[in-house]
Amino acid sequence: MSLTDTTARGRHLLIVDDDDRIRELLKEYLARAGFRVTAASGGAPARKLIEGFTFDLAVLDVMMPGEDGFALTKWLREQRGPAGRTPILMLTARGESEDRIEGLRLGADDYLPKPFEPEELLLRIEAILRRAQDRPAPAGEPLALGRCAFDPDRGELSCAGELVRLTEAEIALLRLLARTPHEPVDRLELARGQVDPSGRAVDVQVTRLRRKIESDHKAPRYLRTVRGIGYMLAPD
Repeated sequence: MSLTDTTARGRHLLIVDDDDRIRELLKEYLARAGFRVTAASGGAPARKLIEGFTFDLAVLDVMMPGEDGFALTKWLREQRGPAGRTPILMLTARGESEDRIEGLRLGADDYLPKPFEPEELLLRIEAILRRAQDRPAPAGEPLALGRCAFDPDRGELSCAGELVRLTEAEIALLRLLARTPHEPVDRLELARGQVDPSGRAVDVQVTRLRRKIESDHKAPRYLRTVRGIGYMLAPD
C-alpha cells in the first residue's frame, strides 16, 4: 500500500452498494487500510449521509434497485459546494465501454468493473485522492473566457458572475491547460493518471467543459482541439 497510514486515516470514504456482503467486505478492507468508512445500501440513505457529512471520495455501485449509481452521480454533481466536487469511483458489474463513458459523462472520476482485485481498488482510490489534493502553484490572474473566467489558483469557473460546478477531474484538466495558454497540450499528457490513459476520458471531460464554457459548444472558441496533438485553452 503506497498511501501512508497517516494520509489514509484522515480520509472519509462513502461506500454505496445494495449487496450486503460486498458492502461489508469493502468497508472492512478499506478500514483496515486506514480509512474512515461510512456505508449505505442505496441512493436514498446515501443522499442523507452526503447532506450531513463531507466525504473525500464516494464508491458507488451502478446496478441498485430504485436509484442507480448513474442517477446518484448526476444528483451529486448538481450539489453546491464541496459535495458537488466529491470524487467518484464507480464500482460495478457493468463493464461495457458505453457504461464507462456514461459514468464519465455524468462526472465520475474512475470506473472499476467487478470482479476486481482489492489491491487495484486501493490503488485507484489512491490515484483519485492524489489528483484531488494536488494543488499547483498560483497561476496569476483569472483567465478570461468570454462570459466566463477560470481562476487556476482557486480552481473556480464562473460564468456571467455565477460559479459553475466543476468536478475535481475537470478542475485538474483546466489547470493543466491554463499553465500554457494559447499553447497545445498533448492529449496523452492530459490523460496521465486518468481512468483511461488512451485519452478517451479527457475527450469526455472536454465535451462537458465546452458545454459549460462555450456559447456554442459545437464550435468552441476557448477550449480548442489541436489536430494531431491534443487541446489548447485560448483565453481572451
